[in-house]
Amino acid sequence: MHQKSSHFAGKEPLAHVVEARKKGLTATKEIHGAELAGHYSAAADSAKETAVIFTVLWMLFPTESLHWVGLIFLCGWIVWRGGRSALLGWARLERLHRLIEEERWEIEHHRPQEKEELRALYAAKGFSGKLLDEAVEVLMADDNRLLQIMLEEELGLNLESFEHPLKQALGSVLGAAGAAALLALALFAWPAQAMPWTLIGSAILVIAFASAAVARSEKNRLTPAIVWNLAVAALAVGTAYFLGQFLAGH
Repeated sequence: MHQKSSHFAGKEPLAHVVEARKKGLTATKEIHGAELAGHYSAAADSAKETAVIFTVLWMLFPTESLHWVGLIFLCGWIVWRGGRSALLGWARLERLHRLIEEERWEIEHHRPQEKEELRALYAAKGFSGKLLDEAVEVLMADDNRLLQIMLEEELGLNLESFEHPLKQALGSVLGAAGAAALLALALFAWPAQAMPWTLIGSAILVIAFASAAVARSEKNRLTPAIVWNLAVAALAVGTAYFLGQFLAGH
């Protein structure tokens, strides 16, 4: 039975690995999720949010003034969405770099404990006896390889899934700009009498398309994804509309 150290905080090596895995999952958690590439998810989210917010904006302003108010709003909104997505990406990368440096420091200063963690990890994978000893010794001989293994196996990080923040920002900008272009077309291409219906139809089209694209990429069911996203959007827009009617009446 090995002796527990302060590095493990009184826990067995495998229990320490479980705690580290939770830490890694927290560090990699983001608004867009981990399954779908960040820039695709950012584009879909931006498109859906643009459609919902612009539809609410249409309800708050008269039809005549919405044209220019809407264009001004959309320009600022696109800049905000791109900047926010980039900031979220940088924050995520900062957490990743901090975890890498913490793990590098542990490898340099707590090698015996890191070796115990490595043995626990590979024993849990089914390695045993001489094969387990050889695998551990080979990995312990290369610090760079050991760092990668501990990040991936102990913390559960997939380094290849981390995208550059500017790539995510570009996806967000393109999603918002694409939705804005369709909504602006609904504002200017049809007469004022038909514009409300074309605007609502354009918003529905944007939300449905973005929801379907994400569901298809993640291999989820298309119909529930589209229906639930449209339902939430309708609830949000309806809440704004009826609250506005209530306040106007008082």
